[in-house]
Amino acid sequence: MTEEEELAAEFETQRSYLHAIAFRVLGSHADADDAVQEAWLRLARTGRGDIEDLRGWLTTVTGRICLDVLRRRGVRGEQPLELDVGTLPREVAGDSRIDPEEEAVLAESVGLALYVVMDALTPAERVSFVLHDVFEVPFDAIAAILGRSAAATKMLASRARGRLRSGTPTADPHAAARDVIDAFFAAVGKGDVETLLTVLAPDVELRAQTPEGTAVIRGAGQVAAGATRFARGEALAHPVLLDGVPGVLITIGGRPVTVVAFTVADGVVIAIRALTAPARLGQIVPSWVA
Repeated sequence: MTEEEELAAEFETQRSYLHAIAFRVLGSHADADDAVQEAWLRLARTGRGDIEDLRGWLTTVTGRICLDVLRRRGVRGEQPLELDVGTLPREVAGDSRIDPEEEAVLAESVGLALYVVMDALTPAERVSFVLHDVFEVPFDAIAAILGRSAAATKMLASRARGRLRSGTPTADPHAAARDVIDAFFAAVGKGDVETLLTVLAPDVELRAQTPEGTAVIRGAGQVAAGATRFARGEALAHPVLLDGVPGVLITIGGRPVTVVAFTVADGVVIAIRALTAPARLGQIVPSWVA
């Protein structure tokens, strides 16, 4: 095995870890893949050389790449919501099942979805918060990525936690989709089927995963009728992104119960994906979400 092949093999042992970092910072699998590939190219150009801690070196490089990406594209914001919503119904349609690959994508997306209003943070705040609070990277290592002192980096992470708790918003590129989602939940809270039908595509499809199994509901009438029957006035909807798609994290009494992703096109909802798993969500939602 050549030196380059050995280096590539060693890099592969770190790929999933680096992708997890990039995905949670950037919020996109495609961008995360690009960031990891760029990290490999930089390592290949540099060579193993005197790098003693390869994982630490790659964490620093990936962090810097993600920081550059955020600065180039601008950080996107999610508006905090406090709407009366309900848990989504489970109505089995024949033998319909959620495709295993889609289940895996939804499950993987939950981790990102739980970072409520993550995009309210500046690039430096976001990198500092994710690396320290999620991946337990030391502040001195994060400081090297950001080009700041360890003390300043600690302040960035602290500020990020505060902004996440308060839900400080920034400009929202998903504003049009959010308006449709807001209208959906407002209608659900009021039991207004007529309004629901105006924001749902005629052939809308709801795919839901619950502790009891999976289910599919098709058609605006079926989705609207089911949603209004299950309205819960004590529930709150918090805006999130699921693999780049606008969605909400539904909590009741501060406890997460359901995460829902919406696909919106031409002003109407064309697809809804939902995961209802209070026990599972309760284990992985950070304490500051409540």
